[in-house]
Amino acid sequence: MPNEDPVRTSAPEPRSGPSVVLAGGGTAGHISPLLAIARAIVRRDPTSRILAVGTASGMETRLVPEAGFELAAIDRVPLPRRASLDLLRLPKRLAGAVRQAERVLDQAGADVVVGVGGYVCTPMYLAARRRGTPIVIHEANTRAGLANRVGALFTTRVGTAFPETRLRHARVVGMPMRREVSTLDRAEMRDESRRFLGLDPELPTLVVTGGSSGALSINRTLAESLPALASAGIQTLHITGRGKEVTRDDGTPLAAPGYHQVAYVDGMEQAYAAADLIVCRAGAGTVCEVAAVGLPAVFVPLPIGNGEQALNAHALVETGAAKLVRDAEFTPGWLEREALPLLKDPRKLEEMGEKARAHGVRDADEAMATMVMEAATE
Repeated sequence: MPNEDPVRTSAPEPRSGPSVVLAGGGTAGHISPLLAIARAIVRRDPTSRILAVGTASGMETRLVPEAGFELAAIDRVPLPRRASLDLLRLPKRLAGAVRQAERVLDQAGADVVVGVGGYVCTPMYLAARRRGTPIVIHEANTRAGLANRVGALFTTRVGTAFPETRLRHARVVGMPMRREVSTLDRAEMRDESRRFLGLDPELPTLVVTGGSSGALSINRTLAESLPALASAGIQTLHITGRGKEVTRDDGTPLAAPGYHQVAYVDGMEQAYAAADLIVCRAGAGTVCEVAAVGLPAVFVPLPIGNGEQALNAHALVETGAAKLVRDAEFTPGWLEREALPLLKDPRKLEEMGEKARAHGVRDADEAMATMVMEAATE
């Protein structure tokens, strides 16, 4: 758990490799590529010193230490969306966060700052600019966030997950992801993964997930669809999200033939290998992982925000590797009409999987590590 004060009293440990400060956090969509880049840097040079910077309240407080990396925290400074007292306080709050970021860089002896987006990146980029520290950026979404748009003004080293992303000096590298996903052979691992997850190796398998936080609308539609799925001989692995478990009226967990409910899967490569088809949101990380492993998908984009999830899925949908349905239209009737026939058509699923894999990029972590090492030694 990081301290509120990013200042650390001990001097940097002796090292021969570069000191790399990686900034980002708040959601798994930022933290996962950050950790993938960090691991690739350490594989490249095990003497590298890695420090992640996030906030004291994001998912990074758990995920970064679990991955074995040090974490420092600076203040969270969101940009107010409308005129308010918060907008008037913004300059002072941002200046304070930049001073915190400067102390982090100084104490880390940073050779390079790597940003993946999120509230902490703007002060980290501004601090790096003031200190003359090279900046490397990765943008995961098709629509770049404000922090990375600011950071791209200060560097020529910008990697993106999607070719549609408009950022200064951007080049497409793909989405950095865990090696367990990028190297997955679904056909080889299918039976083993199904047994590991308590599934029948022989039955057509649907995996449904709303991401690490779950999706109540997806969960509700699936619960109402269980009779049709059971009648079709399809087994379902339902990853509900923590705190989103689906229950009967009496509070007991929902149960049905062929239905397997879990709150979370530690290692989504197991679910990817087990699935014949996945129903999921269209976050950038999910879309890129589905493509990398060659898994047919039904994307149900998050119905709020600026529409970026639908844009993330656009290429896979346009080429026939996936289907897309609006959240409001994802009903039991739609699932029965569109998804059940797919699950009974192995040839069509194989075709979709091949098209998905053709879009997959599996070495983005290494591409970003190369960019970081170049920046650190310039």
